[in-house]
Amino acid sequence: MSDKKGRVFLRGITSETYGLKEFRRRQLEAPRVRDDSVVVDDAKVGHSGDSEQSRTWWRIGPGDDPFLTQSLQVHFVELPPHSSNHGHGHQNEAAFYILDGAGYEIHDDQRYDWAKDDLVIVHTDSVHRHFNPYDETARCLIFKAKSLWMYLGLIQQGRSGPVADEDRFGPREDWSQVWTPGVADKRKVVKSADTKWETTPLGRVRTLSAIGDDVRTFSVDAFVLEVPAGSRSGKRWQMADEVLYVRSGAGYSLHWEVEAEIAEKYYARIAKEPTRHEFKAGDTIYVPHNTVAQHFAADGEPVTLISGQNRIFKQLGYDQVTYLENAPEYDAAR
Repeated sequence: MSDKKGRVFLRGITSETYGLKEFRRRQLEAPRVRDDSVVVDDAKVGHSGDSEQSRTWWRIGPGDDPFLTQSLQVHFVELPPHSSNHGHGHQNEAAFYILDGAGYEIHDDQRYDWAKDDLVIVHTDSVHRHFNPYDETARCLIFKAKSLWMYLGLIQQGRSGPVADEDRFGPREDWSQVWTPGVADKRKVVKSADTKWETTPLGRVRTLSAIGDDVRTFSVDAFVLEVPAGSRSGKRWQMADEVLYVRSGAGYSLHWEVEAEIAEKYYARIAKEPTRHEFKAGDTIYVPHNTVAQHFAADGEPVTLISGQNRIFKQLGYDQVTYLENAPEYDAAR
């Protein structure tokens, strides 16, 4: 657990030289698989959402040491039976994957019910609270690109309460006037039954949120990947980094570093040998930026991975994914 006195919302990047090779080297040397023993923030500092019953803890965040990424933060929320957390609001979105249990949300005074294997979106500028009225503990995995909002200065957040120095301000105005038109009509809960499995070059995939769909997120792309026992995923090269939560199964992930050769133009040089990263159920796997990755399932049980990525990379011109090898099931289906 971190012993920092304050919470790191946004991490700076400094260097005594023009390049950042040393910064990237340190990131690549950090362990990429984390398990339940890694709690980088236990929410005791500066978190407004927990109640006396609920629990929140972080697996990946910008204040980590060693530092992995601030493209995507990963944390968990646990709600015991017949409990709730405190309502609060923040400008950044959050995407909740329901690992266990069932419950409902109150977002901007509207109710949204959820159950195991659903994806729930806390939309931008949402006042939200999580409820578990049932007899089973509810546990959620949260992906969010919070640092992006922080970098852009969108930092107005906290628990519900009156405006300080209220006499300085006029009457209430509808905040949604500045939102993208039609955004309130998009889906807030992606039910497991409303998604479908597809055989892709990466493998058997169930898409939860992706650019161009009707899900109310602008920042997180998420999908579920299933790798059959003894098989492997496709071998994929992309610029975005990625966090994968191991829902079930065990195996290993191979990562090939990609170096930039800067000549008359940019060339990619892929490492001849990969690094190997063993994983088991409950772990998170971090795949760094500009990396070739492939995931392997051990014999005996399929591996199920829940992937989260920051969508901003697609908006920056890195929308293309290259497959250096397809999943065996995709080639067999063709």
